[in-house]
Amino acid sequence: MNSDEAYSWINSFERFGIKLGLERIGILAEKLGNPQKNYKVIHIAGTNGKGSVCKYSASILATSGYSVGVYTSPHLQRFSERITVDNEEIADDDIVSLVKKIKPIVEKMSDKPTYFEITTTMAFQYFSDKKIDFAVIEVGLGGKYDATNIVDPMVSVITNISLEHTDILGKTIKDIALQKAGIIKDNVAVVTSAKDDALKVIKKVSKEKNSQVYVIDEKSWKRLYSDTKGQEFTIKGDLTDYSVKTSMLGKYQGENIALSIVSVENLQTKGVYIPETSIIDGIAKATNPGRLEVIRHKPLILLDGAHNPGGMQTLRAALDDDFDYEKLILVLGILADKDIGSMLSTIVPAADTIVVTKSHNSRACEPSKLKEMIEKLDCGKKVVVEDWIPDAIKYAESIAKKNDLICIAGSLFTVGEAREYLVENT
Repeated sequence: MNSDEAYSWINSFERFGIKLGLERIGILAEKLGNPQKNYKVIHIAGTNGKGSVCKYSASILATSGYSVGVYTSPHLQRFSERITVDNEEIADDDIVSLVKKIKPIVEKMSDKPTYFEITTTMAFQYFSDKKIDFAVIEVGLGGKYDATNIVDPMVSVITNISLEHTDILGKTIKDIALQKAGIIKDNVAVVTSAKDDALKVIKKVSKEKNSQVYVIDEKSWKRLYSDTKGQEFTIKGDLTDYSVKTSMLGKYQGENIALSIVSVENLQTKGVYIPETSIIDGIAKATNPGRLEVIRHKPLILLDGAHNPGGMQTLRAALDDDFDYEKLILVLGILADKDIGSMLSTIVPAADTIVVTKSHNSRACEPSKLKEMIEKLDCGKKVVVEDWIPDAIKYAESIAKKNDLICIAGSLFTVGEAREYLVENT
């Protein structure tokens, strides 16, 4: 088997779509000897911010001298981004070896696993093979029935919670919070930035599980300074206070940093050696491409993976508060199964021109449909249809002046394809 054949086999499982449940991943893990039990785990769920919390937490641990695996999804440009050890993406040869190991197990299963269950199994086994100290694991969807939820974490993290995947997770914030609270384990602390009804649910589940809750709120952090190169925050930890700098943009990163710091502080209370200097240095070193990432200047081109109403609200706030520009040219590509109406009503009024496009993902909404929905908002904005992302970027650049801002958003798939084009054509 070569790498092309291995990738083809993995991708063939996309046809099974989303099937939540722990039965299939349980079988796969058991047949492999439960590799997910061979290292310490930080498990991270929530609506937005999961990726950033993963990167901050992993960077702190790595700076403390530990070998750290990180599993996130989806990827921006390469499948290998999903599975890293010590900031190195998994190699094609390792992917081939893992597929060879997993494929015979899958072939004997009558209830075939999903694409995400396959990739999760690969990550668990790879981390075990690499003999890592810690794995930072991002939940794929929800929590309770997500394939990652067979881990036994040292600490659980639940970021903010807003409406998403309502067809799968439930129609209300309480329903969704209950699914995400499913990652809370008996006697394992949970750190959360959830609010209101979602926080009530998390506290209730935590009480049932005898798990301590650490709540991150607006009092937990304060932004001192920001520009397009980075930011500085003060963070009120559980053990002490910190002054930290980050290259990641957006005021909301204060919340993500606070979540990460309080999580690793909890590890400290359990005997894990993490110096304060490693917390500060780890935050400074962490990066998360495609999330409020400035990739070009004059005109400024900003990539952001906002792909749900909450993410779009956060992006709108960042555009309003953190960037100076004359006109905003918005390049939008959104998946058809998202709450497109809410996303558009948030972001469209901020733009002067909107270029609608689509990624190669099969779930991508047709640009003509996006144009129709934007025009129904009756904001009087110019809407241009470009079916392919490179063409959309070229058009945006053709009308942009040096003090304008081009923002590409709506989906991580859109941002990934845009990033690949922009990096190759710099």
